[in-house]
Amino acid sequence: MAALRGSLSCPLHQRSSLFPQSSLFLSGGEQSRLNLLPLKQRKLVSGKARRSRVTGTMIVDRPVASALVEKENPVKFKVRAAITIKRKKKQSMKEKMETQLDAFGDRIGQSIVLELVGTEIDPRTKRAKTSKEAILKDWFNKKDLKTAKVVYSAEFMVDSSFGEPGAITVLNRHNKEFFLESIVVEGFSCGPVHFTCDSWVQSIKDQPKKRIFFTNKPYLPSETPPGLKELRERDLKEIRGDGKGERKLTDRVYDFDVYNDLGNPDKGSEYVRPVLGGDEKPYPRRCRTGRQPSNTDSRIESRIEYPVPTYVPRDEAFEETKQETLAEGALKAMLHNFMPSIVASIDPSANDLKCFHEFDNLFKEGIKLKKGIEDNLLKKIPLMNKIQDSTEALLRYDTPHIITKDKFAWLRDDEFARQTLAGINPVNIERLQEFPPVSKLDPAVYGPPESAIKEAHIVGQLDGMTVKQAIEENRLFILDFHDIYLPFLDRINAMDGRKAYATRTIFFLTSLGTLKPIAIELSLPLMTSRAKRVLTPPSDATSNWLWQLAKAHVSANDAGVHQLVNHWLRTHACIEPFIISAHRQLSIMHPIFKLLKPHMRYNMEINAIARQFLINAGGVIESSFTPGPVSLDISSAFYEEHWRFDQEGLPADLIRRFAIFCY
Repeated sequence: MAALRGSLSCPLHQRSSLFPQSSLFLSGGEQSRLNLLPLKQRKLVSGKARRSRVTGTMIVDRPVASALVEKENPVKFKVRAAITIKRKKKQSMKEKMETQLDAFGDRIGQSIVLELVGTEIDPRTKRAKTSKEAILKDWFNKKDLKTAKVVYSAEFMVDSSFGEPGAITVLNRHNKEFFLESIVVEGFSCGPVHFTCDSWVQSIKDQPKKRIFFTNKPYLPSETPPGLKELRERDLKEIRGDGKGERKLTDRVYDFDVYNDLGNPDKGSEYVRPVLGGDEKPYPRRCRTGRQPSNTDSRIESRIEYPVPTYVPRDEAFEETKQETLAEGALKAMLHNFMPSIVASIDPSANDLKCFHEFDNLFKEGIKLKKGIEDNLLKKIPLMNKIQDSTEALLRYDTPHIITKDKFAWLRDDEFARQTLAGINPVNIERLQEFPPVSKLDPAVYGPPESAIKEAHIVGQLDGMTVKQAIEENRLFILDFHDIYLPFLDRINAMDGRKAYATRTIFFLTSLGTLKPIAIELSLPLMTSRAKRVLTPPSDATSNWLWQLAKAHVSANDAGVHQLVNHWLRTHACIEPFIISAHRQLSIMHPIFKLLKPHMRYNMEINAIARQFLINAGGVIESSFTPGPVSLDISSAFYEEHWRFDQEGLPADLIRRFAIFCY
């Protein structure tokens, strides 16, 4: 009987040896009335043919006897589903109580309801074929299981004309959300049907509509089975939202907005920041939250400070393990950033580092304070107890790997050059194409575009070659931060405690295959003889420290460009609108979406947290990097002038920087 039910769940031509699977087989509709018997035979059987309906006909190259099959009534049969739900490892007391209440509610009818949706249209209802609704079983019986994943079951009643399932709907009548990992349906002759869900299913209190999940089988829009077309459009419509109102944390709506939440004018004029995005300051779009405007400026969105979560679509939020890892790392990063100012507010004498030995102590001993001051600090920041190394070393910084091997490596020229290729920012060095280098900024505003570096500055470092020969043999490289920083130097240098130059650094590729710096240009936006200064490798103690300071300015600029441009802008901010667009325009069934999905994970949540305490006014970036409050203006200017989609990948980026060449 089971075999009979299984065979009846598929179309006639799949279960009968009389009807080979061929595009020549036609059934239903007008084709079911075709009769290709010879004329004489057709007359003989015409009476019988009228009394019994033909459900299928085989079309072959020559006339053959038609197979007449009596119409069968659909047979009802059951299919079974295994539903895997992931539970939280840690629950608050409130969550534990809600879990128990849901378990008891499930027992009295407030259960989880599922329904299978077929790929075919029911000719009677003109809608997709559906199964009978099924209830998720054993929720109450498995409420006390301690495993991370729990497998539940459900049974669906379908008939033999159902065909192949293409989707499943889930209605959560509990009071709390749950994380649905996967569903596997067995019992169809086509084999197990898999649904990879990996999504939060909200309670009907928050989302009254049924959640739709499609099978793992991909479909282009033009190939979508008739029974799934309406569901495909409905799911996309729900994801797009209507662009109105404030988003709730339980929503899964993807929509666009500008960066108007970085400043906090309600806190004071020093926390005012421009809106990024639009004609005035172009920038990628972020996810819309719909929060109310600030009291001071209606263009600026009111802020939510970390660790209070800001809106991202529910499935973009970190899973529990990732959340714990980030929380610990974020706390430590915030304390590393704000500790100096906090310590200074308690002990003004500890504000500045007076010698290199005190730098070393940050890695060896951390920040050491007198006992009374330490107790006062712990009262201000109770969370410090979680990461406190000892009572004597309140906060220790991680030692850079290179320093663990060589304490003075950072002073050497070869290490300075190595960092341009093997450091945190290896994507700015370019092969030198013209000498001297020329700026692309407006000379009427920023002075002569030519670099102050002359052949006389570097010819003695080229192993007997001329500059022209070195360029032709691909031996000269440049790290050019001149045009990125120069327009903003007046604003940066007007701030207390900050000093910056626009820098150009020339490197020579030695016969050993290593780079060495041979000239550094420091520029200011002044049209005077001292606006540009060139330094070369030292020949005495005085010039040695000037050279070290010049390298320090290059490193500071390099760190700023890495964080503001290459990391934040090009890696995070520019990707977010693509993630939003992919969800709004591509169904989860789309093969391209299936390829993109693993690469989009967590980006939106990371960006949302970054807006809360990394790139915001007074955040970690502004406090730690030279540009300070000008940081995002530099990022926006680079986006406007330099960012191009077709130049972001490999090998296009290497070609643009002339880093691909043949000897």
